[in-house]
Amino acid sequence: MYLMYVDSSGDPGLANSPTRYFALSGLVVHELRWQTYLDQVTAFRRRMRGAFGLKPSEEIHAAAMMTAPKELVRIPRYNRLTILRMFADELASMADISIVNVLVDKQGKTAAYDVFAMAWKALLQRFENTISSHNFPGLSNPDERGMVFPDHPEDNKLRRLVRQMRRYNPVPNQPEFGLGYRNIQICHVVEDPSFRDSRQSYFVQAADLVAFLLYQFVCPSAYVKKKSAENYLKRLEPVLCKVASPRDPLGIVRL
Repeated sequence: MYLMYVDSSGDPGLANSPTRYFALSGLVVHELRWQTYLDQVTAFRRRMRGAFGLKPSEEIHAAAMMTAPKELVRIPRYNRLTILRMFADELASMADISIVNVLVDKQGKTAAYDVFAMAWKALLQRFENTISSHNFPGLSNPDERGMVFPDHPEDNKLRRLVRQMRRYNPVPNQPEFGLGYRNIQICHVVEDPSFRDSRQSYFVQAADLVAFLLYQFVCPSAYVKKKSAENYLKRLEPVLCKVASPRDPLGIVRL
């Protein structure tokens, strides 16, 4: 069983939105490696407590750590950015995880374009395709399935979307096959999404970090630019799921 932990960065709205992009990232870990990597992240968090005073119970919420740190203001801002960089390096060392990234550029989209739904459809379709094609790295079982563990977005909307894709999921044909669509139902993703409070899940916090780095890669803040941190996403290259979008150097699915 593959477990995909998901979080986002940016606003999914179109009208009067404060952000041009919406980034959605899924961190995929196999059940056979789940405990191993949980132990590794837990050990990393202990090291962050020793080095920077970040308690294991305190959430790594990347955007907030940079712009609205609250209690974490006690840690200097440059050290908070160092924690994010070191977390990315820790994830990059986990050879059997895989990261699927979807990026929506809202510029030029019509008012009818549903940013949230289109991003999630792309993510779920890539999760489905990669499972069915046996393209995730590391240990696996002969007949794999997957489950999705998102932070709380629009819970009911996402639940309806997943159920719909199991019955009706029109995917445009590749140009060589002519116009039209195929109904490619997702059948390897089981159950409804199982929502998680990011404060209680190190893996959702890891997905949050990836989504933040993806957003900063295309639209870095002034501080991120000042510290030359806009390319931190590339530190994750060893674990990026490039089969999700083979034409993109980092495998980003761009919509």
